[in-house]
Amino acid sequence: MKFDPARDRLLDARQVHSPNFDERPDDSEISLIVIHGISLPPGEYGGPEIDRFFTNTLEPGAHPYFAEIAHLQVSSHLLVRRDGEVVQYVPFLKRAWHAGVSSYDGCSACNDFSIGIELEGQDEESYTPIQYERLAEVIHSLTEAFPGLSTQRLAGHCDIAPQRKTDPGPAFDWDLLRQRLAACDS
Repeated sequence: MKFDPARDRLLDARQVHSPNFDERPDDSEISLIVIHGISLPPGEYGGPEIDRFFTNTLEPGAHPYFAEIAHLQVSSHLLVRRDGEVVQYVPFLKRAWHAGVSSYDGCSACNDFSIGIELEGQDEESYTPIQYERLAEVIHSLTEAFPGLSTQRLAGHCDIAPQRKTDPGPAFDWDLLRQRLAACDS
């Protein structure tokens, strides 16, 4: 995945504009990648609902769960679908609304200094091999593009908001991600 600094985007990612972002604080440096898990409806994959959720166009009546979440205004910088497709919703230099109330390494408000990457999946279901490959490629590109990022500063949503969130869940294989990242570096 190649990063285009002039357009603040990944060239190989499908672009879907989310209105759910704002400016990062002037003194913030992008220094953390937060990994999330999402499926809409829960346990279902491949449909347009995640795009709709992040663009405020999710139909509340289309599924009972949607009635609970359609009013939320959230986003992530990226989504890695189960088939490996990468979707970008928010430019990296902007603050996406993915972490909520959160803290990492003594710093609160993780949205200020992080990039959020969603994986299409659930806490208890294995993510796909191609998702790990794409995720490693994306992380590698981002750590090259942003000096404050490193492969040592990765966290799950569960790590930065443990009282509220469980994703990407116990099915996420951190060791496999580290192996894929090591392969990108060699």
